[in-house]
This record gives sequence, structure tokens and C-alpha cells, in this order.
Amino acid sequence: MPKVTLERRITRRYDVHLPLQYRVSQKGGVVSVGSGTTKEMSTSGLSFRCRRSLPVGAHIEIVIEWPARYADLYPIDLVLTGFIVRADTTRAAVRVTSRRFRVLQQPATPYRASA
Repeated sequence: MPKVTLERRITRRYDVHLPLQYRVSQKGGVVSVGSGTTKEMSTSGLSFRCRRSLPVGAHIEIVIEWPARYADLYPIDLVLTGFIVRADTTRAAVRVTSRRFRVLQQPATPYRASA
């Protein structure tokens, strides 16, 4: 008989790969900044790939480059804050405490090749 695994998570996770920037702080000071790529997202958490181990328990602010644009012109970022709950040398998991979309005021300029 096959083994049945029950999902214990309250919120559904989505396999999404988007570029992000992060800033980690502890006791009011910035510990590190860096970039990475999202791996899984839910309304209450995020896991992402990064290039260094981050301090568990530290506060983190993450800015994700959202794929949609406001009015098909203005870039949108998803800004998350939370606490690092797990980390190793290539991945971190965050418990999200706040989230908001931010519309950038400058329209995105398409890349144009020059001859």
C-alpha cells in the first residue's frame, strides 16, 4: 500500500523564480546585503537561493522584481519583511511579517542595441 503524506502547511506554496535583493539587519545595524532568486512563495513565507549563509533570527527586507507592470509601463516590486527561520550556504527561508507592492515612478525603458 502506498504511503500517504499529509500536507501540514496552512498556506499553499508556489514554485516561483524571480530576482530579488535583500538587506539583513540585527540590533539596528545592517549585517549584509545581497541578491538571489526566489524558490517558493506563500502568503506567510518565502524560500530563496542566495550566495552566503544568513543569520537565523535576523530581520530581513526583501525586494522582489515582480513580472507584471502597472499600466504595462511602470515596474512593480514586491517588498517583504520578516525573519530568517532557516539558512545554509545556498538557501534561506523567511517567515513573512509584512508585504506590499511598490510601483516605481519611472517607466521601464526597453533595452535598445546600438550599432
